Amino acid sequence: MNSPITVYVPRDASALSLGADKVARAIVAEAKARNLDVQLVRNGSRGLFWLEPLVEVATPAGRVAYGPVKARDVAGLFDAGFLDAGEHPLALGLTEEIDYLKRQQRLTFARAGITDPLSLADYIAHDGYRGLKRALAIGSEAIIAEVLESGLRGRGGAAFPTGIKWRTVAGCEAAQKYIVCNADEGDSGTFSDRMVMEDDPFVLIEGMTIAALAVGATEGYIYLRSEYPHAEAALQATIATANAEGYLGDDILGSGKAFHLHLRRGAGAYVCGEETSLLESLEGKRGEVRPKPPLPAIEGLFGQPTVINNVISLASVPIILDKGGAYYKDYGMGRSLGTLPIQLTGNIARGGLIELAFGITLRELLYDYGGGSASGRPIRAVQVGGPLGAYLPEAQFDTPLDYEAFAALGAVLGHGGIVVFDDTVDMADMARYAMEFCAIESCGKCTPCRIGSTRGEELLEQIIVARSEGPQPGRIELLKSLCDTMLGASLCALGGMTPYPVLSALNHFPEDFGVSQDAAEAR
Repeated sequence: MNSPITVYVPRDASALSLGADKVARAIVAEAKARNLDVQLVRNGSRGLFWLEPLVEVATPAGRVAYGPVKARDVAGLFDAGFLDAGEHPLALGLTEEIDYLKRQQRLTFARAGITDPLSLADYIAHDGYRGLKRALAIGSEAIIAEVLESGLRGRGGAAFPTGIKWRTVAGCEAAQKYIVCNADEGDSGTFSDRMVMEDDPFVLIEGMTIAALAVGATEGYIYLRSEYPHAEAALQATIATANAEGYLGDDILGSGKAFHLHLRRGAGAYVCGEETSLLESLEGKRGEVRPKPPLPAIEGLFGQPTVINNVISLASVPIILDKGGAYYKDYGMGRSLGTLPIQLTGNIARGGLIELAFGITLRELLYDYGGGSASGRPIRAVQVGGPLGAYLPEAQFDTPLDYEAFAALGAVLGHGGIVVFDDTVDMADMARYAMEFCAIESCGKCTPCRIGSTRGEELLEQIIVARSEGPQPGRIELLKSLCDTMLGASLCALGGMTPYPVLSALNHFPEDFGVSQDAAEAR
């Protein structure tokens, strides 16, 4: 009796939005009608979003890909013999040989798109929980030493060394310590956190458990963005499985160590991506920023020592414990070590997730991977690091993705999101949007953010309306002064970083503000 042929259809939200469920149902129905034995697996996404839904078929030579597949294409695929890797206009060849994927260096996303995200057996079969087992064997100090050795820095935007944060919490004396995962992914153009939680949730659970062992925490919370229902369902299912199989709970793998993990849904406020505002929300309070000090590592959730890391930081930990810190830091450049999941979005021909070592340039990403703009027009600007990230012009596209290289430009890498704009974009309007965004999302606690963003939006509206009348140096200087106040006096990064997109747009694209290039250079 022949074994069934395995067909993979993603369950990732991006694929679902493009009809993956309809494709899956059509494959099952067509196989039944033709009396063919097919085993359907709902895997995660490979991150090649312009090809979703990406259907894969297991063959002796490896998985063969077809995409983007619509439900109406399914009968034709069967006619072409796609279960035997038959030729078809949607055929892409061996999945691993697709150039976009083949040239990546996938460490954190090594399993994404390969495994069934809800299958613990599948996770373990693909090197899952090896890091946790080693962590249990070597103990707290050695775990922290490995993370320090790796050079892992926070992937949420601040880029603070993860090992130092863990060492601080480990050194605190307290009856209770916490691990908090910031999964409130709200930056424009970002989706890597979502992909981890939907496409490989066990890696996040494993990373948080290792963090708990490192610092002596027994309770953990995932603070999840409310707009991620598919991630919520995947996490609920995998947390329950991990508890049932002894990977969470009172006695992790018979070690006598306890770690209890809880999922909490956020309330939708962008400011709750800031760690202290997140803690306030977790405690059932209004999401407002806390003054620092005290640092959350010393007085965090419910006043206790708390590790707060984002999803990608924690999901990077299992491979560090499995392969060693030296293995991980062999990727990257300078002080930016390891890999970064880059999210390429906006006006781009081939948007998706690209995991590579630090050091690749923006130009390589935009053209070698992204294929240029989707509109076919010249790319004029890219915004890196979310809605508070700086706008970079074409002259800076050869900048390597490196924390220090970006800081030297007055820019940030942030969460690794890149949003692309062609030459039809109005950069003054984009600057106005940055102020509007801050005004809407401000928690209201500090005056520079609350009032500054409102006045900034009004001022930019005036500049946009009056720019056809000629130079307006008074308004431009007032805008710069306002930005300087927000930069230096805001309580958190929301107000403190809003000037980044505003000033970068003004400096690199002065003509959109009614300022000549010569006048801009003279100032």
